[in-house]
Amino acid sequence: MTEPAVHQQTRRPSTHGTDAERVAERVLSVPGVAELHGGMFGEVATYLPGRRLTGVALTDTGCAVHIVVAYPNNVVDVAERVHRAVAPLIGVPVTVTVEDVGVVGDAPTPEPAEGRAR
Repeated sequence: MTEPAVHQQTRRPSTHGTDAERVAERVLSVPGVAELHGGMFGEVATYLPGRRLTGVALTDTGCAVHIVVAYPNNVVDVAERVHRAVAPLIGVPVTVTVEDVGVVGDAPTPEPAEGRAR
């Protein structure tokens, strides 16, 4: 009796973890980005061994990046800079979503202009 041939599928290790980490580092280096954001329900993330990288969801078909823009930066400008910084790193379409605008660190809160109604 002949033994049936066993087909062994070789699996390449996933590179999503290292790619997602590179994306996160690049995003956080863009001027005007305060932090990464997990989305409304924390659903924007890449799962890595023993931890979760919030704010970057990387798949074979796309990359979602969710950020908080540091006040008083222009939201559209920061989002475009993030897109330009991330797109060359990976070979899939990149979507940048601005989830919030926030004050970074000890930045002073702007005073209201005189004569404005409060």
